Amino acid sequence: MSDAQTILSECYTGAVHDVMRARGMRNFTLPPTLMPLMEDARICGPAFTIEGKTGDIDAHETLMAWTGLLSRAPKGSVWVCQPNDDIVALMGELSAETLQAKGVKGAVIDGGTRDTPFLVRLGFPVWRRFNTPRDIVGYWLPKTVDEPIVIGEVTVHPRDIVLADRDGVVVVPADQAEEIAGEAHTAMNTENLVRKAILDGVDPQEAYRRFGKF
Repeated sequence: MSDAQTILSECYTGAVHDVMRARGMRNFTLPPTLMPLMEDARICGPAFTIEGKTGDIDAHETLMAWTGLLSRAPKGSVWVCQPNDDIVALMGELSAETLQAKGVKGAVIDGGTRDTPFLVRLGFPVWRRFNTPRDIVGYWLPKTVDEPIVIGEVTVHPRDIVLADRDGVVVVPADQAEEIAGEAHTAMNTENLVRKAILDGVDPQEAYRRFGKF
């Protein structure tokens, strides 16, 4: 784990968002329709990206491609999937168990999941748009793997740092992660000073003037 990832894993998405906005960055927050299956879940790690396609596909071909995809997921990564689909589940019990056993930290899917009671019991963090019992067999295949994908207005590159918590998901470009992590850590320390001032009875506008943050 890089130093930047270690620092970011201790940050919350709001603080990282504010730092990236202040740097003039745009299009780094994934759509609010992506919700955590478990409210208190958190993940932070480099993206392993998948884009999919749908069609009338042989069932055996589907499952061979899917199991091969699971085999390629690197330890310590976050599975980030643009399935280009609003119908089927792109994560279920056996897949989550496989990824967790490989050391994958969690999944962010612009689509569906199933077997959700098992995922919760397993404690595998997942952000998704919907749940459904329908699976991928005979219908879905990976189109590209470990290539840039687009979710909402955000382009996610392989190994960008994905940080997700109850508020949502932000994507930190890998080439700026070190600077953003340091600034987010500083911002959180400043917020602690503002919080202490407020609790000590300082007027909120005066606290903002004093620390330049609120």
